[in-house]
Amino acid sequence: MNINVDRMKRRFQQLNKIGRSHGGGINRLALTDTDKEARDLFLAWLKELDLELQWDDLGNIYGVKPGVDDSLKPILIGSHLDSVPDGGAFDGVLGVLTGLEVIETLKENQISHRFPVGVVNFTNEEGARFPIPMTASGVLSSIYPKEKMYHLHDENGDTIEQELQRIGFQGKEKNRITDLEAFLELHIEQGPVLEEKGAHIGIVDGIQGLSWQTISVYGEADHAGPSPMSYRKDAGIAAMRAMLSIHDWVNHLNDGTLVTFGKIQTIPDTINVIPGGSKFSLDIRHPDNNVLLKRQEECLKRINDIITLEGCSWDHESLSYMAPVSFHPPFVKELEQICRNNDYAYQTVTSGAGHDAMHMNQLAPAVMVFVPSINGKSHNKEEVSRWEDIGPAVDVIYEWIVQYNKI
Repeated sequence: MNINVDRMKRRFQQLNKIGRSHGGGINRLALTDTDKEARDLFLAWLKELDLELQWDDLGNIYGVKPGVDDSLKPILIGSHLDSVPDGGAFDGVLGVLTGLEVIETLKENQISHRFPVGVVNFTNEEGARFPIPMTASGVLSSIYPKEKMYHLHDENGDTIEQELQRIGFQGKEKNRITDLEAFLELHIEQGPVLEEKGAHIGIVDGIQGLSWQTISVYGEADHAGPSPMSYRKDAGIAAMRAMLSIHDWVNHLNDGTLVTFGKIQTIPDTINVIPGGSKFSLDIRHPDNNVLLKRQEECLKRINDIITLEGCSWDHESLSYMAPVSFHPPFVKELEQICRNNDYAYQTVTSGAGHDAMHMNQLAPAVMVFVPSINGKSHNKEEVSRWEDIGPAVDVIYEWIVQYNKI
């Protein structure tokens, strides 16, 4: 193996101390003080490696090792350092550490390479604090307008722009790196497929699409005691029946459609008041864009039919729509071949979760590599991946970089 797994572990352990809760989870929400602490540590490592260092107006941090030909576009490797509340220690972090390790191994082995090779940490990938995920990579790829993202705010009303300024990471727009040769991201799988298949590495050929909606239901609030059941216009019950109908329908499709209702609220949320209002989130996913659009249409139709039948009204707000992404087929094939050459047990998979690579794929050919998540766990303190899997996966990316960069 070319890369130094022990060196990666040491860096991982340092990051793992930042934002760790008493319960064992990680709290490094985007642009908080703990995120700043992780960013400062990342900057220190970039300086140790004597890389060309910059951060842009979105707070994305780049460290680049020049190539032999300065006129060529860089290859970027990276991910994110922010977490969800009480999240896992491996999510995102491994992708950033992979970029550092690949670059340090190139320097250590005195490998000459044509293209510059860089590492990047993206801002607000998780969308846990500011409610649009993959915010900064979305702006880089012109999917989201900068001003709208600058004005995204958290539950306290603090905006992305304010918090970038507060922690000292609002750089210049001219520092964005958008003219790329390629983008690679290593990430934990966040699911059980690789482990179930006995694979130690996942070569990711694409990412399924998603549709996020907020559904608001309007009924009539009333006292829980004097109001007969047959007279009620209960927004909570109407919402629940709509969710159950969609859940049962999707459960019987068996075609890869996924649906989740992650946020559910009744209004006024009082034990002895019939809910006059209700809100729930609708997350629909599928790897085929035409199917995804049809599933979205059917979900909204079912919501309308059921809520109308319950004597209530409703409306919806579209929060996000991300079409499915296919990664660069030649890169997928090259990574698969490296796995075969090294007798690594691998599986080619489609990602069920969104990642920065899906936006960066709009700027340059992109690809991802997964490492298994033990028991499929992620976004919580039980999130674990084996270093016996991580090392070979990082080494596959290193070998690809060396092959692609041959002079």
